[in-house]
Amino acid sequence: MPSPSGATLHHIGCVVDSIENRIESYGVALGSVSASRIFEDPIQRSRVAFLNLPSPGAVQLELVEPAASDSPVARFLEKGGGLHHLCYEVDDLQEQIRWMKSQRAVLIRSPKPAVAFGGRHIAWMRTRDALLIEYLERRLSGSG
Repeated sequence: MPSPSGATLHHIGCVVDSIENRIESYGVALGSVSASRIFEDPIQRSRVAFLNLPSPGAVQLELVEPAASDSPVARFLEKGGGLHHLCYEVDDLQEQIRWMKSQRAVLIRSPKPAVAFGGRHIAWMRTRDALLIEYLERRLSGSG
């Protein structure tokens, strides 16, 4: 079964203890050309900001900070944080989820709107090799 077409790498996520304390050092180390504002996401119980990297294709680095002790990334930070996930932007989120399940990936967080992406839905899956992948719908649900 071929994978759904149209998936593109959108960002690479790193978990940090404090966006304010890390954004400059990450930016300098990666040659960032700019940074987004910090987004507060009550659904994900996290704060995020994006560094725009100087590479073709507009891949970004996302800094993720737990906003609460029950944040999905809090335990990861307790273990040291760092590189956390890859995010792919997809044309059809439900089709991508179905295909990944056929590849024995597990849906660990159902599609939910994300503040940092203007309400577009994201879903989280773990591959059989324990790779954490976030999928971001390319357009808002219900928009053509």
